[in-house]
Formats: sequence, C-alpha cells, structure tokens
Amino acid sequence: MSLNVVNGLPAHVLIVHFVVVLVPLSALAVVVGAMWPSAARRMGMALPLLALVTLASVPLATQAGEWLEKHVDSNALVRRHTELGDGMLPWAAGLFVLATVIWWTNRRPAAAEAAPGERTRSASSRSMLVFRIVAAVLAVGVASGAVVDVYRIGDSGAKAAWHDGFSKTATGDKGDND
Repeated sequence: MSLNVVNGLPAHVLIVHFVVVLVPLSALAVVVGAMWPSAARRMGMALPLLALVTLASVPLATQAGEWLEKHVDSNALVRRHTELGDGMLPWAAGLFVLATVIWWTNRRPAAAEAAPGERTRSASSRSMLVFRIVAAVLAVGVASGAVVDVYRIGDSGAKAAWHDGFSKTATGDKGDND
C-alpha cells in the first residue's frame, strides 16, 4: 500500500469521496452558521474543523489524481477533469475562511455581547447586522460555487472513467431484470 495505491486501487478513486461528501457538508454548515448565529454557536469549533478537514482533503485528492493521470491514457475527457479539479482548492479555502470567521464572531453567547450604553449597543447591533448580511451573502455565494464545482469535477471524472467502460444494452443472458 502506498499513498497512490490502496489495496490495489488508485487512491484518487477513494480519496475523492471525502471531497464529494465534505464539500457539500461544509457548504451547508457555513450557510447555516452565517444565517443563524445560534446554530453557529451550537456548532462551535466543529464548524471550522469540518472546513479544515475539507480543505485538507482537496490537495490529497488532487495529488492522487495527478498520479493517476500519469498512469492512464490521456484524452480530452481526462484533461478536462484535471483542469476542473485544479479549480477546487480556492472554493475549499473560501469555505474554511468563512467558517473560521463565522465561528470567531459567534463564539461568545449572545448575553455576553451586551454593551454598557444604549447608544453603543445600537451601533454594535447595526454593525453586527451588516456583518451577518455580508457573511450570509458570501456564504451562499461560496457554498454554491463550491457545490457546483464539485459536481462539475465529479461529472467530468465519471465521464472520463466510464466513457467506454460499459454497454448501454445488457450483455449476457440475464438481461436488465437481475
């Protein structure tokens, strides 16, 4: 077993499943945390840790994919998948940064945010509202981009792997019913 081959299979086909699961999960957690501060407080440190694991899984999948690319026949589908795969890291980094900022700003209970004067509390509330709106818009944008990108990369990878690997009609004598 090596970092590139696991139990006789290319590691990329195994590691990529972490990315496929963790990116949408992190995206959902970031959006929920940005829109509902109480949810962000409940998630606590799990929010940035989930995004960190997601971020770490992307270069692992990419490195394993680069190894695999050198061990398969090159064609337009493989090259397209490789090009798309290279674009995932910035999305994962964006999710991590947002998760960390959301966690950092929501780490204190709501009661601890009370300011001594009414005027200060009002200004603080307005600035926090503006921050939450900006964070929510950024979270939806980055989460959407990350999920769409992971879909596009996975779709291109499936096409590259399976374009000539199966028959649309059943082979053998058992048919489609089994």
